[in-house]
Amino acid sequence: MSTRTTHPVRTALAAAALVAVVLGGCATAPATGSAAAPAPAAADVAAAAPAAVECTDATTSYAPTTGTEVPAGSTMAAIRDRGHLVVGVSADTLRMGARNPFTGQIEGFDIDVARQVAQAILGNPDAVRFRVITAGDRLPVLQEHEVDLVVRAFTINCERWQDIAFSAEYFTAGQKVLVSTESDAQGIEDLSGQRVCAPDGTTTLERLEQYDVEAVGARTHSACLALFQQGRVDAITGDDTVLAGFVAQDPYARVVGEAFSAEPYGVGVAADQVDLVRFVNAVLDGMKADGTWTQVYDRWLGEALGPAPAPPTSVYGRS
Repeated sequence: MSTRTTHPVRTALAAAALVAVVLGGCATAPATGSAAAPAPAAADVAAAAPAAVECTDATTSYAPTTGTEVPAGSTMAAIRDRGHLVVGVSADTLRMGARNPFTGQIEGFDIDVARQVAQAILGNPDAVRFRVITAGDRLPVLQEHEVDLVVRAFTINCERWQDIAFSAEYFTAGQKVLVSTESDAQGIEDLSGQRVCAPDGTTTLERLEQYDVEAVGARTHSACLALFQQGRVDAITGDDTVLAGFVAQDPYARVVGEAFSAEPYGVGVAADQVDLVRFVNAVLDGMKADGTWTQVYDRWLGEALGPAPAPPTSVYGRS
């Protein structure tokens, strides 16, 4: 059992985090109106999904072919005809995708990426409807065509490529550990036998099997934070982008150790909508080339994670 002291301030923070969990879990309405049905499956507007191929490099995606043009009969044309893009996002991941308590709008790095795609398809970055989803929802909402895209700190891996498609990598995160300021731990190796929380349905939780810790699953990152502030877990593991937001919320928390994984983020797309994958890649390449990517990084992550690195290099080769 943990001997960590629960401070009065931590108790108040835990209550606030618990409220955020409840609100985040119920907040299925988008920030700008109700999310209508996404574009029809590509079987109705484009070619069928290609046959599965061996995955040797998960970050390899489909190269852009028509840039950001919107060909007739394409998935993008169906989205344009509908009048808005539907995107699955987080509403409780500070700096990446979180609801601003003052404006009620969801904002962050991932949200700005989604808005860039909306701008490219519809000529309006606000023509996007956000559907708040959990990490465990990311695959099902794409497989069922309930959203057009998922932009939610979504790690690209070969296993997920069997069910959906990904854009090229747009951000490289690293898995680290958050502990109490009272903890002597300097990394994951120092948490032997202790309770470490991560969201269900994530590679983060799966990776804990490699360490001598008690893995504790929770519905969302905010649920992990609530457990941590209540003293029910000793640490939280997650991408540095997520943990940086937690430190901003909890003065008794700190991030320790070097990253023990590389987490390449990609935009999730339904497997049978390859034309949309190629289009998103053209948008991302434009952001990386014209400085937009760096501006978005500086806006949301620069203060917590330092100066912007070079954007991830897009890797193409799928056909």
